[in-house]
Amino acid sequence: MIKCIGIIRETKNEWERRAPLIPADVKSLLAGQPVQFVVQPSDLRIFREEEYLAQGAAICDDLSGCEMIIGIKEIKIKDLLTQKIYLFFSHTIKGQSYNMPMLRKIMELEDTLIDYERMINEKGQRLIYFSYHAGLAGVIDTLWAYGKKMALEGIESPFSKIKHSLQYPDLPHTKTALQEVGEEIRIHGLPPAISPCVIGITGYGNVSHGVQHLLDILPVTSIEPAEIAGVRKSKTRNRHTIFKTLFKEEHMVESIIKGQPFDLQDYYKNPDKYRSRFESYLDHLNILVNASFWNNQYPRHVTRKYIRELYARETMPTLRVIGDISCDVQGGVECTLKNTTPGNPVFTYLPDRDEACDGFEGHGLVIMAVDNLPSEIPAEASAYFSSILKNLLPDLLQADYSLDFNDLNLPPSLKKAVVVYHGELTPDYQYLKKYLDH
Repeated sequence: MIKCIGIIRETKNEWERRAPLIPADVKSLLAGQPVQFVVQPSDLRIFREEEYLAQGAAICDDLSGCEMIIGIKEIKIKDLLTQKIYLFFSHTIKGQSYNMPMLRKIMELEDTLIDYERMINEKGQRLIYFSYHAGLAGVIDTLWAYGKKMALEGIESPFSKIKHSLQYPDLPHTKTALQEVGEEIRIHGLPPAISPCVIGITGYGNVSHGVQHLLDILPVTSIEPAEIAGVRKSKTRNRHTIFKTLFKEEHMVESIIKGQPFDLQDYYKNPDKYRSRFESYLDHLNILVNASFWNNQYPRHVTRKYIRELYARETMPTLRVIGDISCDVQGGVECTLKNTTPGNPVFTYLPDRDEACDGFEGHGLVIMAVDNLPSEIPAEASAYFSSILKNLLPDLLQADYSLDFNDLNLPPSLKKAVVVYHGELTPDYQYLKKYLDH
C-alpha cells in the first residue's frame, strides 16, 4: 500500500498553473486514507503552499521519500526518480517522438507510469479529463481572436470587448464579461459587415459541451447545417443574434459511392469509403470551432488546398477565424501548421505562401491552436480534475505494486492505464517498442 504521495511542481511551461489535487481534496484524502502528502513548492501553481499546509500536507523539494508522484503534464527527464509510480499525462501512447526519450528514461529507472489518458471504462470512455475546460477556454480565445481580427480591418464589434481567456481572473468574471457582450448584441446588434454571424462547431463530446456552455451565454440561435446557406443569403439579416450550428459526422462526410446513405458505424470501420463534404459549408461560416476527434484514417475537415482557393478569390472570405481546440498539427484542420501557447495564442495562415505568421497580420486565416487551453482557467480546471482523481486514488493507493503485473490488484479501468510497470512496457503497450527503437 502507498504511504506517501508527492505532488510535483509543473515544469512543462510557464503557463502551467494547474494542480492534480486541490488543497481541500488533499484534506479529504488524508481523513480517509493512512497516507501522507508532500507538495513541491511552486511559484506558478494557482494554489499557494500555505493552503496545502493548512490541510495537512508537507512542503518539500525532495520527493524521494514518496512511492507515488502525481502531476499533470510531462515530467522533465532530469527530475525523474528511480523506482517510483508516476501519474501524469505522458503523451506517449501515440508514439509521440518528442516524448520517447522521457519514456526510455522511465523504463531505465524501473519506474511505473500510469497515464490519465488511458483511464477508461468498459465503453472506452475516459474517466478523467480536462477536455471540457479546453472547450471553455478555447471558445473565449476564438471569440477574442475574431474581435481582434475584425478590429484590425476597421470593423469594431462587441467581440472586440472580449479578452483573451488568460486575462480573466476566473470563470465567473469570464461569464460576466460575456453577459455584457451578449446584452450589447441584443440591444445594438452586430455590424452589418459581419452579419449574419454564423459559428460552426465540429464535435459533440466534452470539448464541444464546454464551447457551447459559454457560447450560449450570448444571444444564440441554433440552426441545422442545412440551414446555413439560407441564413447567409437571407435579405433580412438578423444582427441581434449569433447563429450556432453543430456539425456531426453525417454532415461532414459522404460515401464515395453515389447515392449510398451515410452509416456512422460503417464510417468508423471503413473511413476509406468516405470523403469530406465539409467544404460546402465553410465559406458560410464566420468562425469555425474544431472540437472533434480526428486521426489520419479520416478525411480532413479543412484542407490547405481549399483555403488557398478561398483566399484567392477577389472578395474577402466570410471565414476569418478557426479555433482549433483539437490542436492536431496538420490534422483535421490541415492549415494548423503548429501549436500555439497562451502567451502567443494565434497565427495567420498565409495560403499564398503556405506559411504561419504569428499574430493577426496578413491576407489569410487566423488560427487559434493553443495546446494547453485548460491552463488558462487553472482554478476551475484543477478543481474539476481533482474532484475525479480523489475518488480514483484509494484504489491506486491500496494496490500491491510488488506483485507481477498479471496479479496487480487494480480495477480494469485503472489497470488499462498502466503503460510501464517496473520499467517494462505492459502487454497493451508493447507496440511502443517500434517508436522507442527509432
